[in-house]
Amino acid sequence: MTSASQHKLRVAVVGCGYISDIYLTNLVKFAAVEVCAVADLDMERARASAQRHGVARVVTTDAVYDDAGIDLILNLTQPAQHAEVARRALQSGKHVYNEKPLTLDLGEARGLLETARSAGLKICCAPDTVLGAGIQTCRQLIDSGAIGEPIAATAFMTNHGHERWHPDPAFYYQPGAGPMFDMGPYYLSALVNLIGPIDSVSAFARASFPERVIGSKPKRGERIQVNTPTHVAGQMQFDNGAIGTIVTSFDIWGAKLPFIEVHGTEGSLSVPDPNTFGGPVSLKVRDGDWTDVPLSHPYHENTRGLGIADLAQALQSGAQPRTDGEIGYHVLEVMHGFLAAATRRQTVSIESTFQRPAPMSEQPLTMNSEGITHA
Repeated sequence: MTSASQHKLRVAVVGCGYISDIYLTNLVKFAAVEVCAVADLDMERARASAQRHGVARVVTTDAVYDDAGIDLILNLTQPAQHAEVARRALQSGKHVYNEKPLTLDLGEARGLLETARSAGLKICCAPDTVLGAGIQTCRQLIDSGAIGEPIAATAFMTNHGHERWHPDPAFYYQPGAGPMFDMGPYYLSALVNLIGPIDSVSAFARASFPERVIGSKPKRGERIQVNTPTHVAGQMQFDNGAIGTIVTSFDIWGAKLPFIEVHGTEGSLSVPDPNTFGGPVSLKVRDGDWTDVPLSHPYHENTRGLGIADLAQALQSGAQPRTDGEIGYHVLEVMHGFLAAATRRQTVSIESTFQRPAPMSEQPLTMNSEGITHA
């Protein structure tokens, strides 16, 4: 593989499903990135994606690994395939960026990190929403001492599941999915970026409805057997002593709950939806009123792909990418920890840790002529 420092980071997308469109739309805007190929088990879908986004080449999911013109595999396959695709990419000498979660199995995830390290390659993991204007504004406020020392945090992701709208929702109710593995990565990645690593967890969990009925086409009326918890209520103790609470649920019809709040010795911070890149951000200092805080950083719109642009810059500068796989592994271990704690009815220690990534600059990355503007 040619050194990424000598050219744009040449990316091949593996998996041309729904989420690929936003990545392909955004990646062409970053000056340090070039999308040179797409691949999918469904070649017709791959060709349609390439035509839609002006990608020059369509390759098979086998040929993509041997292509010397590719530096990085953007792995947008289903979670059950994340480990295999990433392993083959690393063994072929290519960097990897996985959609969340890093993998389903902790042992496979650790193996990928070790393979990447021994090969001098990078493996990174979504979500990159933590690099957006909303979370980075909150990061700056916390780091500057605006709320004092963080001592507590809450996070809530509640809805009634995907079967009413998703065309093929059965996966969401099987092991490796559910609300914790589907949406937990957004909330937990935001929390550990803002506060730091998690030391231990406890939890309760249940599957409130044994089956779900699909209400959307083309499978309307089909029944889904639920085989994973659909309501998970967890507690976290962070390395710095802060205590966190998280609820992820596919069992709730409606709620008036915040997305994330971080509470400190001097005040409280309302953090925006971690599944988005923007605001709003609100701050309350001691007995003062809640006030809206202007976003201090760029990337307030849907900028999925920002993590790959950050990785491209890190490869050129020698810096650590901000979505490094060690963070993805830590989040994965925490999610497994919640389910294990709920099953065992005991506190579970989290063995992994990571170096908190550097904050994003207040200046946007170098863009092409159609690039994204500052918030």
